[in-house]
Amino acid sequence: MMSVNREELKQMIDQIPEQDALEVYDFVGYLNMKRERAELQQLDIAALGEDADLIRQVEQSRKDHENQRIFGREAGLDYLRSKVKEFEDGQDI
Repeated sequence: MMSVNREELKQMIDQIPEQDALEVYDFVGYLNMKRERAELQQLDIAALGEDADLIRQVEQSRKDHENQRIFGREAGLDYLRSKVKEFEDGQDI
């Protein structure tokens, strides 16, 4: 990684036209936002890695998949329809 002399950089900024200074300002803001977003994504990933309930759900999903206890799209819809019908049939409206 190249080292930057910040004093030289400041002098360069002092010598550029105002319009270019605005572009430099916008670009520095963009770089800061980009870095902050990357840091937040890393925090989110770290937080998810520590979420015991999420880890349990993922592990259960893997077991279900391995044991072929998963529904395809149509089978899943059929299952949901049957549960809704069971619920509706059990209601005294």
